[in-house]
Amino acid sequence: MPAREPQRIAKLLARAGIASRREIERMIEERRIAIDGVPVEKPATLLTSLHGVTVDGQPVKAPAPARLFRFHKPAGLLTTERDPKGRPTIYDRLPMGLPRVMPVGRLDMNTEGLLLLTTDGELKRQLELPATGVERSYRARVFGEISQAQLEELINGVEIEGIRYGSIDANLERRTGRNAWVEMRLKEGKNREVRRVLEHLGLQVSRLIRTAYGPFALADMPTGSVDEVRQHDLVAFRKLLGKIPPRYGEGDRDAKRRGGGAGTKLGAAPPPRAKRARSPLPVPGRNQ
Repeated sequence: MPAREPQRIAKLLARAGIASRREIERMIEERRIAIDGVPVEKPATLLTSLHGVTVDGQPVKAPAPARLFRFHKPAGLLTTERDPKGRPTIYDRLPMGLPRVMPVGRLDMNTEGLLLLTTDGELKRQLELPATGVERSYRARVFGEISQAQLEELINGVEIEGIRYGSIDANLERRTGRNAWVEMRLKEGKNREVRRVLEHLGLQVSRLIRTAYGPFALADMPTGSVDEVRQHDLVAFRKLLGKIPPRYGEGDRDAKRRGGGAGTKLGAAPPPRAKRARSPLPVPGRNQ
């Protein structure tokens, strides 16, 4: 058999589900990762396998097939493993028995809705990179004056306080007086992007829901519930993901930036628009 191509230890450990690449780099700085008992000094260290690698003194197992879960995140939880201030996190709410999972992108504390969780660091990275162009969909309840024409201008992107936000497909779903529901679809997911763009338009956001990430939709999941994406749906999506070319020819430049999709009725929100591009994959549901 041909020898395996050497890969960076940070990439191999992320693939094995130990942590994200960025977290692994921090663990290397803290001398928590070793090879045959010798602490690793550089995340660029090349290996052909994880044989002899330990994390906190424990041997690292060979990576298992990637798994992906949907979590209906409630408002009031941080998307982090722990918080120095002791505030509640998603890990306080996740059910017992889940494998070690990492969030795909982030939802801020007051944002609710679909949060994908994966055991595979490389899948997490693929889903988050702006260059892969995975669409995220949100629905926001807002207060203020806004027109469909103003929202349609976001398709060209917008710059706010020196930060350039890419193309956003935004639509006014329903308005009652100065209250309205706005649907937004985007492919970058910069930090607090949806809130900042809406506030830039003079709107107050009282509720923000992520309704889909790629073909994986929130659908009618109860708040706080978790289910696993069926393996054949995940495999089909990864094959499709591998065929998506970099957008705008940005490739390597976008890969250096950190990136956070079909609407669903939730609470008092109105139904999604009728004309919506359908995913080429079936919407994953619970394992059966």
